[in-house]
Amino acid sequence: MADPTAPPTPPVPLAALLAREDLGLRQIAGPDARAAETAVQWVHTSEMADPYPYLLGGELLLTAGVHITDPTGAGGGLDAYVARIVAAGGAALGFGVAPVHDTVPDALAAACDHYGLPLVEVPPRTTFSGVARAVWRLMAEARHTELRRVTEAQQGLATAAARPDPIPAVLRQLAARLGGRTVLYGPDGAELQTAGQAPHAARDALRELTGVVRRPAPAAPASAADTAGATHLAAYALGGGRGFALGVATDRREPGDHTIAGAAVVLLSLLTGEHQGTSEAARSAALVRLLVGAPAEEIGPLLGSDLWTVVHARGEHTPLAASALGAALGSGLVDPGDGDGGDMVRLLVPADREIAPADGWTLGVAAPAAPGDLTAADTQAARALRRAEATRTPLVRQHANGVADLVDPEEADAHARVLLAPLAENEALTDTLRTWLSLHGSWDRTAVALGVHRNTVRQRITRCESLLATDLNDPDTRMELWFALTRAP
Repeated sequence: MADPTAPPTPPVPLAALLAREDLGLRQIAGPDARAAETAVQWVHTSEMADPYPYLLGGELLLTAGVHITDPTGAGGGLDAYVARIVAAGGAALGFGVAPVHDTVPDALAAACDHYGLPLVEVPPRTTFSGVARAVWRLMAEARHTELRRVTEAQQGLATAAARPDPIPAVLRQLAARLGGRTVLYGPDGAELQTAGQAPHAARDALRELTGVVRRPAPAAPASAADTAGATHLAAYALGGGRGFALGVATDRREPGDHTIAGAAVVLLSLLTGEHQGTSEAARSAALVRLLVGAPAEEIGPLLGSDLWTVVHARGEHTPLAASALGAALGSGLVDPGDGDGGDMVRLLVPADREIAPADGWTLGVAAPAAPGDLTAADTQAARALRRAEATRTPLVRQHANGVADLVDPEEADAHARVLLAPLAENEALTDTLRTWLSLHGSWDRTAVALGVHRNTVRQRITRCESLLATDLNDPDTRMELWFALTRAP
């Protein structure tokens, strides 16, 4: 299955194929391939008198002229043949000389001139399969180049988003990568930030186009495209449902441009989304106060929420994908880890946001917590993630303690310390017992969650049972231990 995030394979310029000396191809009729920027999407060979039903468009159609019984073109046969190729969207016609015809029929060249179809002579020494192989090779090279361009552009955009002036920096980077003008539009259609250059006539057309994606959902599409003269226009709705839009105007449209613009849309959605409602000055103040030792209870209101949900996520990701996950969950407070595939991502989400499973991610969700309790919530989220991975569940929630809330917290903590004292000096045993109980005594799932062998789990649980001097097969014992473990750090 093709990667939906990768740009499509770029077509091959016919001029690049003509430049290959090993093929010896020569254009003899039709518009100049270089001046017309003729591009080839694929190669097709056919000896049918009417190949129209079998063409998709963009082909370099190769033929040896077996179907041509009258090279003079009397009766209009060759004229109709070329007209049908053009009607099907064929990019060019390649005619192989010998063994059927010693030269390209003049009537065929005249018809190609008339209909504007490039006609290429294929010499006897060059096989049709050799031409096809050369096209596929050029396509592979072009795709590699385009993928590298897209990757470098995404990295540049991510770096720009980390600057002190992220929105203008992202727009400048996008304009430079695409070679045009980028505009951030507000809900009323006003230009909030711009970068790059475009013809003045295109600017009004671009504003009108963004009006299409700024319409209220679900009537508005996520993106739209148009042209204004020779300028290509594209508009993208930014996430968050607040009416912001990105407009792009360029002289050319490359296959990977949509992918690059998509990365910018994710970043700009994060930067303009609802979670940015609290001013950046307040966020900066919160971080400064936290670093100098202010109580966590004073920091929470500055961040914009009294209660927060800590989420741990794991998946094959990049920093950009981690940011996209934050946008999907409604938060810009994302710690992407090292950015290597498989590393854990930590998110802080306002407690009023509904957290749903995300494609490609396994989530562990803590119970909502006040700023002063976020450290404990972080531990809860880590446990929930381990359980989710062990049970192959996309999302596991760590709920509040329920009945435990009826017990005085100080008494509950004291009871937990006494009960678990024999394990206090052995974190591995405590962690193993907690995971084993949470997974209903499953040896295999516990081994998966902890990344150890199942025999190691058995040995540790046996050791716990011995140190605690209790029977772990007793459900009352398990319940009491679980209660204690939920109180333990």
